[in-house]
Amino acid sequence: MSRGIPRRVVTGHSPTGVSVVVSDGPVPVSRSLPQDGVAFHEIWNTTGAPAPIAAVEADPTERELAVPPPPSGTKIRINEFEPGHLDERGLQSPVHRTASVDYGIVLEGEITLVLDDSEVTLRAGDVVVQRGTDHAWANRGDVPARVAFILVDGRFDDALAETLPGAGLNGLMRGGPRD
Repeated sequence: MSRGIPRRVVTGHSPTGVSVVVSDGPVPVSRSLPQDGVAFHEIWNTTGAPAPIAAVEADPTERELAVPPPPSGTKIRINEFEPGHLDERGLQSPVHRTASVDYGIVLEGEITLVLDDSEVTLRAGDVVVQRGTDHAWANRGDVPARVAFILVDGRFDDALAETLPGAGLNGLMRGGPRD
């Protein structure tokens, strides 16, 4: 189902502090959910801010696949949405909310962002800044959509959290994508 595993180039440092390429090849962690027409390609994540930078680091993507970034961290992934995998509500993903700011950059195709009160169709080159809202995704076109997502851990402001259903926790996605 994948349109090709993305290439990832990771830089680092030699023992003497020289800039080097640590790895160059396909992302090491990809997961496909063919029943949903969705694939996830994990590019990188960080575990704090400021992000720790060491000369040598274990690959942070080779951990449990989870949607939100680590606490005070970031995550970058590429998602693919195949056409023709909509549920009875016309959605391809479950409605969910994460306590994060997510930058979505449409690389190929088009994808519809579904919110509580509206929908927006995004095309290649468009960027969405998704700020902790309930949302879902749907590829209603006839070609695959590929979207790069950069997720930054966040915290709901107390005043906003009080207005959210279930004190902001209904639909809050804490684990991995649905199986």
